[in-house]
Formats: sequence, C-alpha cells, structure tokens
Amino acid sequence: MIPSAPDGPVDRSVLPSTAEIDADGRLTIGGCDLVELAETHGTPLFVYDETHLRTACREAVDAWGDGVAYATKAFLCMAMARLAHEEGMCLDVATGGELHVVLAAGVPADRLVLHGNNKSTEELAAALAVGVGRIIVDSFDEIDRLEALIADPPELAGTVDDGVMPPRWRPKVLARITPGVEVHTHEFVRTGQEDSKFGFGLTSGAAARAVEKLAALDAQGIVEFVGIHAHLGSQVFALAPFAQAIHVLADFFAPLGLPELVVGGGLGVAYVNGEEAPVMADWAASVADACQEAGIAADVRVTAEPGRSIVAAAGVTLYRVGTVKDVPGHRTYLAVDGGMSDNPRPVLYGSGYEAFLPRSADAHRPMGVRVVGKHCETGDVVVADAFVPQSTSVDDILCTPVTGAYGHSMASNYNKVPRPAVVFVADGIARVVVRRETLDDLIRLDV
Repeated sequence: MIPSAPDGPVDRSVLPSTAEIDADGRLTIGGCDLVELAETHGTPLFVYDETHLRTACREAVDAWGDGVAYATKAFLCMAMARLAHEEGMCLDVATGGELHVVLAAGVPADRLVLHGNNKSTEELAAALAVGVGRIIVDSFDEIDRLEALIADPPELAGTVDDGVMPPRWRPKVLARITPGVEVHTHEFVRTGQEDSKFGFGLTSGAAARAVEKLAALDAQGIVEFVGIHAHLGSQVFALAPFAQAIHVLADFFAPLGLPELVVGGGLGVAYVNGEEAPVMADWAASVADACQEAGIAADVRVTAEPGRSIVAAAGVTLYRVGTVKDVPGHRTYLAVDGGMSDNPRPVLYGSGYEAFLPRSADAHRPMGVRVVGKHCETGDVVVADAFVPQSTSVDDILCTPVTGAYGHSMASNYNKVPRPAVVFVADGIARVVVRRETLDDLIRLDV
C-alpha cells in the first residue's frame, strides 16, 4: 500500500487528535514533544494520546449505548482497561490472561464480556467464579464444559441446595453465530463466513442446534440465554456488510425473543494519507436502520465491540534510525531499532503505514525508502514503500502513526529484543503505563 501524494507531508488525519506542529515543524501530542519523548524514554516507544482515547470511548458509548464493549485484544494494559471503564465502556476479553489483567486493573467483573473459540475449563471456571457479565458461547464443547462446571462448581461443591445454582453460577450467555457474510478484508481477519473456526454456522444448522441446547439449559436454570452475537471480521471499511448481516440474522433472531444482539467489531481505520473510514456514529446508525428494516424489536439491546477504531489512531511508534543503506538499482533501506517484534502487521497482512520525522513533521517527503527492522528476517519490514525527507539520516527519530492497535498487543521478544515501553500523554505530561523490558526480563522465566 503506497501512500498517496508521497512527496507531501504526513496528513493530519492520520495523527492523534491533539497533534500540533509548531512553527519549527516539530510535532507534539498531548502537549509533549515527540523527539524529547524518544530521548527521555528511549526507542522504540509506543506513545498514546490519552485525550484521543477518552474521546473515542465516549463516542462509542454515545453511539451504541450502555453495553458497548472495548475489544481489549487491540491494545491492553491496566491503564487502558481503567480508562475504557472510566469512560463507560464494558470490556471484551478473549483469554484468561486478558481477564486477569482487566480484573487487576479494578474493572468490575460484571462489566466484562468473555470471548474465545477454545475457552478452557480453567478459563470458564475463572469467569464463573468472579461473575463475568456475559459469556459468548462459541462451540458445543464449550456448552458441555459450562454445563459440567455449573452442575459441579469446583469452589462451591456441596453448597447447592435443591438443584438451584447460586446467582454467580448462572451466567448470562450469548451464542456466536457465523451468518455467512464475507467482508472485503484480509482473509486472516475474516470471521463471518461459514468456513470459520469461530461460532455456529447459520446455514449448516449448527446455530439452530446451539440455540436449542442453550434454551434447554436456560429452562433448567443453568444459564441465562440472553442473546445472539455475530462478528464479521476486522478492518472493514464498508458499512453495507453489517446491514447485510442484520438482514440475514433477522429471521433467525426475531422468533427467539431474546433481549440482546451484538454485531461484534471490525470497523476499519485509515492508516495512510488519502484513506477514509466510517465514523463510529455512522456505523451504529446504519446498524440501527438495518434492525428497524429487518423487523427487530425496538427494545432489543443492540451493541458492538469496537477495538481498533478506539485505539489505532490514538497511538504512534517512535524509532531511531540506525542505518541508511542505498542498494544501487534497487532501493534505499532505512533500518530502525524495532521491527516485526513491535509491529507484526506488515509481515502478517501486508499492512501499509506512513513514516515521517517528528522534528520536521510538515516537511515534504520526496525520498522513497523501505523501512526495515533489526531482526534476522528479510521480511522484517515496517513500511514497505515509505517516503521521508531527503535530510533523513542516522540517529533521526522516525515516527509511524496509527500504530495504537495490534502493536503492543502482538509484540514479541523475537531475537530476544526487549519489548518497548508505553507512555500516555496528556496536558504536557507523559506517564509510563508499561515500562520497557530489560535484558534481565528476558531470562526471568528461565529455570
């Protein structure tokens, strides 16, 4: 994906909301100078605009109402969990690890939604023990695990009288349905098609069987079956597939008389100059219109689970340039001190990004380069087709914007590189919310 107008400066639309460029061309976010942040906290460095994060959370709540959940897989640390909760969002967790982090941050369990296509018995038991607000049921094996756990609670054995479960052991559950709607996005992040590891297929009849089984468990007082969930995929730019999914699901959903319908997440974001993406309010409005057209009752709670669209544009990554290598007849390589260990999306999905110098953020960028990392892989590419100022040189701080989603959360220690620190910036103050790993951290788990 080659940025449009490659010789021009980076577009303000891909920068966090509080980004400012001063008279000298230096970029600040949250009142903090990015070059100074790099010098103070080191590189690579994830920088998040706290005001942008809070505004995005509020927009989600305004658009969808109570019950809208932040998808923590996009970016999670305790500070982010607290922020999303403070701004009125529920939080969607997909593993026991994400559950642990969110609970450690002080988020009440009843504000959580548990996802996952292969929830272990231990993960389900932990969710039941703390009283997670919703469990999205993904398979028949999972239904069996839930039934077994609730019939014989490991921590409450011998305390259940007359077959009536204590309230915390009767979870609210939704069935995840794959409606057979394919979206135009990378095949690795499509989830709504019939051939998917997620959920119960609608056309195969699995969805109907799952609903029948959950309804029976509800009648027995084992679970409270409250709704249907359908997620189409990630980085979806068109709103039409969401409306299509509603129309496909309506005939199945309406007769069930369930009070909740969740359309999942997946709203796309713009990563490069010239790219456009729908806004949260338009997404919610299009779904609401589709529900009305499809005859879904007005009192059904229709919610969503945005992740990328909350955090992606709020974050930037700062690197230090270590090598500028011109290969005559081919290209110029700009090597930085991070790479696929802090942003695997280009390797996994061929994702495109902008690159610029925060010391001269308004400068034209006529020099075409390939920004690469320091890892022992030819495929360790950060920006395949980047354009930077002609003056770019060793020791410059390079910035890639719109890296707030799936950078920190998918970071690794490949080549035993310590993972970067994360700072939140607001009102001229930078606070470290995740410290940089040290070399000693790399051997902390060795025995």
